[in-house]
Amino acid sequence: MEGLFCERFFHWLRRPHARLFSLIVLVLIVPVCLRAALGWSTPLGYLSDLAIGSLLLVVLHRRAWWLALPVLLFWGLLAVATAELVSAVGRLPTPADLHYLIDPQFVENSTGGGMAHPALAVTLLVALLFWLLTQFVSRAVKRPALPRAIWAAPVVLFTAHWAAQNLWPNEDDPWRQYNLPHQLLASQVADLQIQAEEWLDGDVEEAAPVMAGLTDVDLNGHKLLSAPGQARNVLIIALEGIPGAYIRANREAIGSHYQEDLMPNLSRWAERGMNTPDYVLHTHQTIRGLYAMLCGDYDKLNNGTPKGVEMLTQHERNKACLPAQLRQNGFSTHYLQGAGLRFMAKDKIMPHIGFAATHGLEWFSNANYLEFPWGKDDRAFFEGALDYVGQLKTQKQPWMLTLLTVGTHQPYSAPDDYLERYETPKQAAVGYLDDALEQFLSGLERQGVLKDTLVMITSDESHGIDGVRLASSWGFNLTLAPEHEQLPRLNAGVYGHVDLSASILDYFDLPVPSALSGRSLFRDYDSGREIMSFTNGKLRYHDGHGIFSECDMPRRCRYYESAGFIAESAKFKGNYSGHPARQIAARADALDLSLLRTPLNHRYQFGSNNVIPLQAQIKDDWADNLIGAQYLEMPKGSHTRVRLTVRSVDPQQAAYIQLKAKEFEQDVQLGLPSEMVATADQPLEMDFSFDNPLPRKAFSFHLLGYGLGAVEVTDFSVITEVPGQEDILDDVPDDEAAQSS
Repeated sequence: MEGLFCERFFHWLRRPHARLFSLIVLVLIVPVCLRAALGWSTPLGYLSDLAIGSLLLVVLHRRAWWLALPVLLFWGLLAVATAELVSAVGRLPTPADLHYLIDPQFVENSTGGGMAHPALAVTLLVALLFWLLTQFVSRAVKRPALPRAIWAAPVVLFTAHWAAQNLWPNEDDPWRQYNLPHQLLASQVADLQIQAEEWLDGDVEEAAPVMAGLTDVDLNGHKLLSAPGQARNVLIIALEGIPGAYIRANREAIGSHYQEDLMPNLSRWAERGMNTPDYVLHTHQTIRGLYAMLCGDYDKLNNGTPKGVEMLTQHERNKACLPAQLRQNGFSTHYLQGAGLRFMAKDKIMPHIGFAATHGLEWFSNANYLEFPWGKDDRAFFEGALDYVGQLKTQKQPWMLTLLTVGTHQPYSAPDDYLERYETPKQAAVGYLDDALEQFLSGLERQGVLKDTLVMITSDESHGIDGVRLASSWGFNLTLAPEHEQLPRLNAGVYGHVDLSASILDYFDLPVPSALSGRSLFRDYDSGREIMSFTNGKLRYHDGHGIFSECDMPRRCRYYESAGFIAESAKFKGNYSGHPARQIAARADALDLSLLRTPLNHRYQFGSNNVIPLQAQIKDDWADNLIGAQYLEMPKGSHTRVRLTVRSVDPQQAAYIQLKAKEFEQDVQLGLPSEMVATADQPLEMDFSFDNPLPRKAFSFHLLGYGLGAVEVTDFSVITEVPGQEDILDDVPDDEAAQSS
């Protein structure tokens, strides 16, 4: 029976249409099925898959297999890279990522397990092998020509996609609307079109945009409180990655279709305070969110060096940050998070902006309730935080405490009973956080802390929600104040993290430095305001006069009629490029340069004299990093030099050191040894450099170590400069160059 089946199968393989059928399976049927399996089902997405597939079909059908195979392999790698990167960081690959497809380590990781979607790669490989089999078996059979109508299919499908995008635009994630090759092609075509438009416009010098609405402090609204706030202390609670849609009051206020009640406890607390439904998160990444809320300034609206890191070179602007201002006015200032402080250099940034006490994982003595690579699980964290508040209560000084949770960060962890109650680990982690926060707030109430403390609960960033408009930019601010009866339950107007510092100073009727920007949450404004965000690769701008713009291709934007920023829906008005789009980009560029005019010629020192205990083995490149040199920016044509010194503290123990580099989360090969050794007598000293032929953004150094002892990283200096100019790394003394210790 089996022999008969094989005979019939090979007989079928020799038929004239076998090769055509196998190609159809590979480039048309498999991509559509995989899109459905990944949960990316949208009409535009299927249309894009069919358009690219039909193009491959007509181009490769009658080509020799050795010509078609490299094209199909590259196409398959793009599909795998798309699924993996979307799963890891929620974005499509960019042209800057394409060189990873020929990187040996990337290919090894992509074929050696540990993938988010291994079934996708296996399915594509099987379909490709099936196509190769038909090529081999029927190599002597003449292939029939395609009907002429098929040649028109790519044009028709691409045109239909373009028309749908322009006539009925939607705000689905890019990977739901595009196959990656189609998205790259569309971006290039749009860029060429815009360059042609600019060439036709001639060499017109753009007027600098008016920035006052984005950079100035606006305290012209009507005060919500008739007198300075009654609170004595300030407590800011930043919940990792929580979007505003998780608060019931916010969902109801904007009429959101999203009804999943993942945080019922926090929603009940929201009934007792002032909520701000239209609350904007300006960027992704914790350090950027903390900078915006604590320093009253937009962080980079791109993937450049975080301003918190840039501020380490500044010794005036940091004095305007909220912790420094409150400390100047008699508050004791404290920062506590559930993870190690070295990640994103918070061990240096937080003291620099005014925190008198900065603590991370090392402060906690209580045990975890579950294993979590980043540090304290949320229940253990809030139990420790409650003890910390109890210690603050014993002092005579008013205090300011900022808390940051980490439990709702990837990889999401929760106890088994939560994992059984929820569909996904992410939902379980959010539910676990909600219960832990409820116990903490109830504990504060029992201790009487809420009677004399201004509590602001918010999030550092948003981990987004599938199918919810602007979820990546939708934050929340729940204010619990002693005079809550005088405050509205719903705070009208558009606010964001950039407003938090000015708001707290305004609450206490303290002077607000002119270096800050934003409005006060404790004032009611008669007019709209300008506000911006950059999340999921889209630059968004509201002009304060009912027009919301979203730019997701180079200098090409869509605009909508929308009273506020966060809304369930908005009326599409059209597309534009040229001068209006360039003005939005110019506003973002101006905000990006509020601290440093250029990333060149600034020395960053990430070393210190702190003793760092080593682990027996390296478990995670991010959580185990010994330094905070993350997400740096290196301009095109520049040269970066790195100098480091690592010493083992224990004379009897050697430390084994690795140094890795990553760009947009992917490994970058710098030609460094795979492993090095540092001892007490012979510290590891390195001085190396590399060129940046293309711009580098989101570039991170990962200094990793393992062993039985501890180390000191006394020097980790990074400077990026123009090749051939004077090397300021050696000429500037350590205690004068970008001090950060």
